[in-house]
Amino acid sequence: MTSSQWPAGSPVRRVFVTLSAAAALALGGCAAKVPTATVSTNELPFQQAVETATDALVAQTQTLPGFLAKVEAKLNKRGVVLDPSLDSGTGQQTTATQQLDKLLTDRLTNQFAQFQVLPFRAANLTQAQYLLTATMTRVRGDSTKSPYRIDMALVDLKTGNVAAQASAVARPDGVDMTPLAYYRDSPVLVKDGVIEGYVRTSATAPGGRADATYIERISTAALINDANILYNNARYQEALGEYRSALATPAGEQLRVLNGIYLTNVKLGRMAEAEQAFGRVVKLGIAYNELGVKLLFNPGGTEFWSDPKISGAYAMWLRQIAKESAVAKVCMNIVGHTSKTGTGTANDALSLRRATLIQQRLGGEGVEMIGRTKPVGMGFKENIVGSGTDDGVDALDRRVEFKIVPCG
Repeated sequence: MTSSQWPAGSPVRRVFVTLSAAAALALGGCAAKVPTATVSTNELPFQQAVETATDALVAQTQTLPGFLAKVEAKLNKRGVVLDPSLDSGTGQQTTATQQLDKLLTDRLTNQFAQFQVLPFRAANLTQAQYLLTATMTRVRGDSTKSPYRIDMALVDLKTGNVAAQASAVARPDGVDMTPLAYYRDSPVLVKDGVIEGYVRTSATAPGGRADATYIERISTAALINDANILYNNARYQEALGEYRSALATPAGEQLRVLNGIYLTNVKLGRMAEAEQAFGRVVKLGIAYNELGVKLLFNPGGTEFWSDPKISGAYAMWLRQIAKESAVAKVCMNIVGHTSKTGTGTANDALSLRRATLIQQRLGGEGVEMIGRTKPVGMGFKENIVGSGTDDGVDALDRRVEFKIVPCG
């Protein structure tokens, strides 16, 4: 209903007219002004840090004086779609990022009437005003005790510009970075250009453009999120259908999609289809010159993890890596990594021995692989998680990476 539809002189009409005039003045006077990102550097309890960043984010969107803002909030709710938050280092969703999403959603819903938080669905992206992204980044230092920086950004879905950005620092106490099932089960580091774009967007200052690669693939990301939720709830057949739907979209050839097709086929016992899917994961990783595989070893040695539920697929993984590398005629450094346990010297040597073992195993799939590969040991110098817990949290630190290098 417009103001002209209310009776002349009615209180509601006066509010509409006053509000419209005030909004015009506010927006007109601030047309060239861009909000400034808000950074809180004090270490706060996790919940307080999330609430502090959320409040600062909302404050940057306010363009009206106090009482008019309250009236406008009741008359004109702004839809916000939250793309689930990530650990920026690993690209994973974890128990802590899931908690962050809940706290953020609760804060917006309970404290700010002008916003309506909508589920991350493709249909909602066409109706909402904002897209909300958030990341957690471990602040470097003593990694077992260092805090997390929380970054949030509101993206205007019409313009693709960041409308507001805020950061706060959370203490590590009680922060559980255990990855959710999809990421826990993943054989590879699921961090491609789309994830990197999400991370960059969350830290982009107001007025800047959201990452183009991320925004261009946002509708597919919503399908992937639906599939991941189904996978995390052990609804594998339905998840497979959603991953296939995502793959069929123009932007569907993504690492998260192919990885999901591999994982669901494994869970459904379809090993031939799983191997085919893993081959596509490898092919895409080679194309982007980034393939980090979680090959776990028994502590301190070069034998694969003793539990066949974990290491049973390793022979197939290596077979597909050798096959796709031969097809692409690429040369690779095989880079071994270890978690942050023990001395640097011992881990450097151990990671090199493990990389050499992988080179030998690849050579068993095709002798030409020996000449096309070089083992490198990085120890724990390039840890992604860095917790040194030697469990599911830092499994990515015990990865082997295959990096494309010039031949000869």
